[in-house]
Amino acid sequence: MDAAELIRRYQAGERDFRYTNLRGARLGGARLGTANLSRAKLERANLEGADLSATDLRQANLSGANLRTANLHGANLGGANLYMTNLSGANLHGANTSGAYLNRTTMPDGTIHA
Repeated sequence: MDAAELIRRYQAGERDFRYTNLRGARLGGARLGTANLSRAKLERANLEGADLSATDLRQANLSGANLRTANLHGANLGGANLYMTNLSGANLHGANTSGAYLNRTTMPDGTIHA
């Protein structure tokens, strides 16, 4: 599935995108709140400024993804791979990051997680 198809299906009311392969997808500014992207492959995806509020991203692979200024308010990132992900300026208020792999992740305040 490519980014355009995901957005088209989301706008049509579909919310279940578990296991979807979106490696390198260009989804900057996309509105995907409340979608189920658990176990999705989002490596190196551009999600800058995307609305992912209350989105299920459990065990998703977001390594190397750009989530700069994304809205992740209330998102579930439990067990997600966020290795080298850019979260600078992102809204993580109320997000669940328990068990997430955060090594070398740029955090919302610009610090890099060790």
